[in-house]
Amino acid sequence: MTQTRRSFLATTATALTGCNLLPASGKGNWIDAHVHVWTPDVEKYPLARGYAVSDMRPPSFTPEQLFAHCKPEGVNRIVLIQMSYYQTDNRYMLDMMRTHPGVFSGVGIVDEHAAGLAETMRGLVRQGVRGFRISSGKAPNLSDWLGSPGMATLWKTAAELKVSVCPLINPDTLPLLDKMCEWYPDTSVVVDHFARLGMAGPPKAEEVQNLLRLARHAKTHVKASAFYALGAKKVPYLDMGPLVRQVRDAFGPQRVMWASDCPFQVEHGHNYSSSIAIIRDRLDFLSEQDKAWMLRGTAEKVFFSAAAA
Repeated sequence: MTQTRRSFLATTATALTGCNLLPASGKGNWIDAHVHVWTPDVEKYPLARGYAVSDMRPPSFTPEQLFAHCKPEGVNRIVLIQMSYYQTDNRYMLDMMRTHPGVFSGVGIVDEHAAGLAETMRGLVRQGVRGFRISSGKAPNLSDWLGSPGMATLWKTAAELKVSVCPLINPDTLPLLDKMCEWYPDTSVVVDHFARLGMAGPPKAEEVQNLLRLARHAKTHVKASAFYALGAKKVPYLDMGPLVRQVRDAFGPQRVMWASDCPFQVEHGHNYSSSIAIIRDRLDFLSEQDKAWMLRGTAEKVFFSAAAA
């Protein structure tokens, strides 16, 4: 019998890990790969220049507030993404990681133009950070951004430390990201929120293909996340099913991870349960093994494994 590409990927992934992941039925032990937290205590944790208290919406989203949403759904570990309100001051995220040992991993923000970038990254990795967020939105020229000396240092150092580069990008940046993945094939990459495909209307076929093209880079992963902001933006998000399937087929489930993007997922009529349910309960083309990878295994491998710092 001819083996499909997808079945080959799943079989290979299981062989490489040396274990069978637990089935995804029931509730328990899932990982949310993308959450932001912040505190109204701006005296202890000042906001970055250019941000005001009025920008904090909601005014507070602490780990305790998060747990009220995620724990009833069996999500017990979370990847914290450094919030833009603090920019490169990662202290609040790091403090929450220390306050809740074993619960959080972290993705930090660093200034790629600052002196001592590699050592800054090493210091953060020693404190449990396992990824570094980059955003094309800050750069006036995307080609300059992707080819800058600081960005080169960031990608090379991430590979040395065995941590990930985590791009927050729009679909138009995908070809340039593809080039960076060619330049730095040893660097693990985790693309946030399907590269925001479908945020501004139905994704174009060319944009979808540009995302799927990244699957040829063995260390590139995709977050199936931010369902509240993509496609029809309506619960139960089933219109996103075809994109989930395409990404699963191209990357294999062992390179796809679910995430909520809280607190934004729990605002304006959306809720946490609907975000995890689309992967856990509502897409019949996902096998139990697919769900186990996407809801736990992939994020565990990428964000909760040992680094080289």
